[in-house]
Amino acid sequence: MTTRVRLVCHASTSAVRTAAFPADEQLEPQGRKKLAIVQRCLRHADRCWSSPALRAIQTAEALQLDAIVEPMLRECDYGRWSGRSFDEVRAQEPEALAEWLRDPEAAPHGGESIVGLIGRVAAWLETQNGMRGKTVAVTHASVIRAAIVHAIEANPRSFWRIDVAPLSVTALSGNGGRWTLSAIAAVVVLFYDIMLVGIFEKADFIYFQF
Repeated sequence: MTTRVRLVCHASTSAVRTAAFPADEQLEPQGRKKLAIVQRCLRHADRCWSSPALRAIQTAEALQLDAIVEPMLRECDYGRWSGRSFDEVRAQEPEALAEWLRDPEAAPHGGESIVGLIGRVAAWLETQNGMRGKTVAVTHASVIRAAIVHAIEANPRSFWRIDVAPLSVTALSGNGGRWTLSAIAAVVVLFYDIMLVGIFEKADFIYFQF
């Protein structure tokens, strides 16, 4: 039995815009404007989940998803770096930041390592294995990166080579405990149009435009 999972990255926040380690920010108005296009591709979901973070819950509500909060979908724990900008941490703790970017098992901030994050997300994916229909989960870029790394059995160091944009939709398919990355679609602004571009299976879409 094939399990279909759609991972939706929450809409943009001030932390995304300013390259900061997130705390628990709310959505920015600009991010909310792009939500309607994503809502169209998430119809007919059989199960909806959300990270407990405010920005994820607000995204799920704006998408009109009846989402259940799932703690395993929470943001990576950045410890004492939460709420601080990347530049600030680089200036004050350059060696610790370099270690964190180099070693996926390191957690110099006192929070969660990348390897720990990947393990947590992999455990959640396993709870979805064998589920009929389509699962939609609103979560974070870090969680989606971790899911991709696990799905394609990549080296944890590749975590930093995956870019996940706000409101992008990542499709995973699972069968017998084995996962496949089906597609990634992202919201792009083209002049005065907004569209969601990606290639999914026939039941979903190629793109929508308004």
